Amino acid sequence: MSPRLKTAGQLAGVAVVMASLSFAAVPFYDWFCRVTGFGGTTAEATQAPEKILERTMHIRFDASLEAGMPWHFKPAQRSMTVRIGEVGLAFYEAYNPTDRVIAGTASYNVTPDQAGGYFTKIDCFCFTQQVLQPGERVMMPVTFFVDPEIVNDREAKYLREITLSYTFHTTDLPEEHAATEPQTPAPVAN
Repeated sequence: MSPRLKTAGQLAGVAVVMASLSFAAVPFYDWFCRVTGFGGTTAEATQAPEKILERTMHIRFDASLEAGMPWHFKPAQRSMTVRIGEVGLAFYEAYNPTDRVIAGTASYNVTPDQAGGYFTKIDCFCFTQQVLQPGERVMMPVTFFVDPEIVNDREAKYLREITLSYTFHTTDLPEEHAATEPQTPAPVAN
């Protein structure tokens, strides 16, 4: 085999490996963030911890909408103080002021980033798609706790405040709702 063909074959192999790694990067990064709390990604649990500490944590709530999302969205309360390990319950309010059904999904993060792995959700409206009818207003709960292990973390143990932020994004309507939405007639050609 000529050196040019060998080099071309090696470069093609490198390109295939790089393309394969790029497809694997997104799921790997998502997994890494969920396991470590990196980038403010919160943890999920099915139940609260058994241990509740005397130390408290001030939790702030923030809400925003992606550009073009027509809902109104805000926390029902701006903040609360919970004991570390104690289950907290907060609500966010969403309102669809339009005359059409709109579906949305909430993305979330926690700041500072060191708190992400210790801020744990038991249940959250962000786990599923939300569909609001025209003029509908809903109160959406999030049940959470701050993991007591935060006091053993070299950096996170000094935190006294955590901010939980949500951003709602418009998503496609589920089939059962899309079928009932009025269809815009196609323009008539002259």
